[in-house]
Amino acid sequence: MRKNRISQEEFKKLAFEKDGVQDLYHELEEEYHLLAEMINARHETGKTQAEVAELMGVKTSAVGRLESALFYKNHSPSLITLKKYAHALGYKLELNLVSLEK
Repeated sequence: MRKNRISQEEFKKLAFEKDGVQDLYHELEEEYHLLAEMINARHETGKTQAEVAELMGVKTSAVGRLESALFYKNHSPSLITLKKYAHALGYKLELNLVSLEK
């Protein structure tokens, strides 16, 4: 028997109805956005974590920790590490500040 599946947007809407979820989502939004960009870039280049690790001169587990660290907030990678990751994929790292005032 196949269960009905809901879209990500529907899931998000339902989750936001619970107390505190929307605040937590916005608190993690910047980290999640960067993490998604990193993983999407790796997938676009067709590289595995092992291949990126070799190009960075680190162990595969270090790339796995890097890709999960931003989401789980258990480690803040250095700018040098983020730059090495980007270069291993043929990208460059760009950072910018965006005003919170609209």
